Amino acid sequence: MKVTVVGLGKIGLPLAVQFAMSGAEVIGADVNPHVVEQVNAGEEPFPGEAHLEQYLRDVVEAGRLSATTDTAGAVSTSDVVVVVVPLFVDDEARPDFGWMDSATEDIARGLRAAKSTLVVYETTLPVGTTRTRWKPRLEEISGLKEGSDFHLVFSPERVLTGRVFEDLRKYPKLLGGLSAEGAAAATKFYEAVLQFDERPDLARANGVWDLGSAEAAEMAKLAETTYRDVNIGLANQFGVFAAKHGIDVYQVIEASNSQPYSHIHSPGIAVGGHCIPVYPRLYLWNDPAATVVRAARQANAAMPEYTVGLAEVAAGGSLKGMRVAVLGAAYRGKVKETAFSGVFATVESLSARGADVFVHDPMYSHDELVGFGWRPYAIGDSVDVVIVQADHPEYAALSQEDFPEAKVVVDGRRVLRAENFGNVAFSVVGKA
Repeated sequence: MKVTVVGLGKIGLPLAVQFAMSGAEVIGADVNPHVVEQVNAGEEPFPGEAHLEQYLRDVVEAGRLSATTDTAGAVSTSDVVVVVVPLFVDDEARPDFGWMDSATEDIARGLRAAKSTLVVYETTLPVGTTRTRWKPRLEEISGLKEGSDFHLVFSPERVLTGRVFEDLRKYPKLLGGLSAEGAAAATKFYEAVLQFDERPDLARANGVWDLGSAEAAEMAKLAETTYRDVNIGLANQFGVFAAKHGIDVYQVIEASNSQPYSHIHSPGIAVGGHCIPVYPRLYLWNDPAATVVRAARQANAAMPEYTVGLAEVAAGGSLKGMRVAVLGAAYRGKVKETAFSGVFATVESLSARGADVFVHDPMYSHDELVGFGWRPYAIGDSVDVVIVQADHPEYAALSQEDFPEAKVVVDGRRVLRAENFGNVAFSVVGKA
């Protein structure tokens, strides 16, 4: 079985490696020639993905994975094409299909009727995109007919960067086709290239789940991520209220979740990453009347400003001229990625108040932080205020001794230990 994976990013490359480890002959297609060069050399283009370095080297050396910038050429020889190209969304919930349109055109030029190619989109999409956008584009450019000359399926990726191989085994592989034949072909493909852990907690056996239509599969991914955004938005509103009334919201959440029908998430300074802050916007593009979704997105987007406000009050009502260290450029701990990270809004809010802002992150070098336009901070340097933005494990052991002149510490991720900051105005988002 020959497979082309289009897009060798933080999800696409581990997928390509997984397929190759399972016996497929895989070509990874990417527009970045440097990425292609690194993959062909067996070198991972990005750090932090568990097992990728070794697995990639193994399949490249075994001749089961190669990379190219010629997407159409790779597709022309393939039985299956899996698309994992980024889709961007602006603040008004408008998707920018530019990169995906370009990739789709390349795929269409490579389709051959004799191959009856299975084309699977894994990039998260607004409901209806597979049927109303990709099908007509593929048919028009290729001159072929979906359902007979090729098959089109949507199957959302459901993994987190840093643990892709683990998550591929843990979660059911959802899919939905434009035809029963396409769905059956996709089911057969994924059953051949994925292995699943037993999940006695599920009502159905863990494995490939055909949801009956591309639209159902598209909505399933939007629903699971939008749920998390809404849940966090509720937790943030609980946290703001609890702090005003001297209540420990984390104790409240623990108590509430002791009942099996409550699953309240944790409040925090920001919701970042490629998924949770983005996919609710895709849902809103389909359903602009979804007031609950919109309110949660607004509540979460307001948290960096709220957190900076906590520091401002603790500092005596003004941050003007104060030296402030923001700990964490990444959107979450242990991940070298700034997609929709709360660092941007936090730095902007501090700068608007006249603070002298510095940024620290153990995963980024001095030069990389400068490249973002920030002044790097080194633990131990003199600052007046510290705000924790990302829950890197390196921060857990920090204490007052690491910030000898700091007067205020605001923990936006509940990662620090309050007892380590005895003489500092210390607060945690969600606690009084």
